[in-house]
Amino acid sequence: MDVSLIRKDFPILRDHPEVIYFDNAATAQRPACVTEAVRAFYDETNANPLRGLYDWSIGATARYEAAREVTASLIGASRPEEIIFTRNTTESLNLVARTQGMERIGEGDEIVISVTEHHSDILPWQILCKKKGATLVWMEPDEEGYITKEEYTSKITKKTKIVAIGHVSNVLGVMQPVKEIAAHAHECGAIVVVDGAQAVPHTEVDVKDLDADFYAFSGHKLMGPFGIGVLYGKYALLEETEPFLTGGEMIEYVTRTEATWAEIPHKFEAGTVNAAGACGMAEAIRYLQGIGFEAVRTQEETLTRRLMEGMRRLPYIRIYGAKDPASHHGIVTFTMEGVHPHDISSVLNEDKVCVRAGHHCAQPLMQFLKVGSTARASLYFYNTEDEVDRFLMHLEGVRKVMGF
Repeated sequence: MDVSLIRKDFPILRDHPEVIYFDNAATAQRPACVTEAVRAFYDETNANPLRGLYDWSIGATARYEAAREVTASLIGASRPEEIIFTRNTTESLNLVARTQGMERIGEGDEIVISVTEHHSDILPWQILCKKKGATLVWMEPDEEGYITKEEYTSKITKKTKIVAIGHVSNVLGVMQPVKEIAAHAHECGAIVVVDGAQAVPHTEVDVKDLDADFYAFSGHKLMGPFGIGVLYGKYALLEETEPFLTGGEMIEYVTRTEATWAEIPHKFEAGTVNAAGACGMAEAIRYLQGIGFEAVRTQEETLTRRLMEGMRRLPYIRIYGAKDPASHHGIVTFTMEGVHPHDISSVLNEDKVCVRAGHHCAQPLMQFLKVGSTARASLYFYNTEDEVDRFLMHLEGVRKVMGF
């Protein structure tokens, strides 16, 4: 993989070589083909999909449904209808909580989540438990960030009705044993909801192999547009699930007193859909598949190893998560002795280095780690070894700026 050639596909990287963008866990940069796909939708078939019998609307529908097929192929869904387009991972998880959650959870039931979750995979379940008189049970990770077999088998019991688990942590970068957790949860009679936002851009995902009942992710983290997300659901579960939003397009028939819903997946896609966003995400998926996940992993592991080895030579840096760089999926979260993470980010910004600082929408994990906030450098396949070396140089300079 020639990274120098790949970077030419990304206008923002090509035109700003002085900027080191290490905030890829928040959002990935977009190759030109993605924005071109969005523009092509508007320039060539700008009409509401699914509603018109004229050529532009028919063309818009064809592009929209083709994007669904591409998305289904990415994660190994059994059929395109198992793909529901949403705004983002957050909406996808809320959809499950407000539908399946409301139906399945009663007083005295338990929902199991982990301390490593993003707030998007905490708040919907927390609110649901309060409404239903259920209990939120927390799995805690080991020192490297993994949920062990002993932990999940002790927390997931016959009382458990839903297990919500992040596939890859947005703070620690570790991949949880979702397949094993799902198998145990199903033995206990629970359904499994997976937050795949940090997994899908970096590794092959097969929802059938994982046996996930629901799987959520966002387009913008895999180089797609903002405002487009995905919820995969097993077809049988989607059939029994009531819609989350109601209104236009998600109905089959409406009277003054009753309504019947459209077929899956359209009963979950009320109103005018983000068809251009879906087309852009589909193009991002094609681009990612063209690069190949093996090449993505190899580049990320090379860069992460170089980064962590350099940071370990600095005695005032503490890295969180697994010791093996290959387990980080490009995410390196750290603190610097005597310097607040916000100051780290602000000082690095003066050198045109972009890193995230704060609690990363994971405050329970910060509390578990006994730290208020951290800094996070997150890499993707289009980053370079030169950027890593420059980052390490600027990182050393932070302490000098702060008076050490």
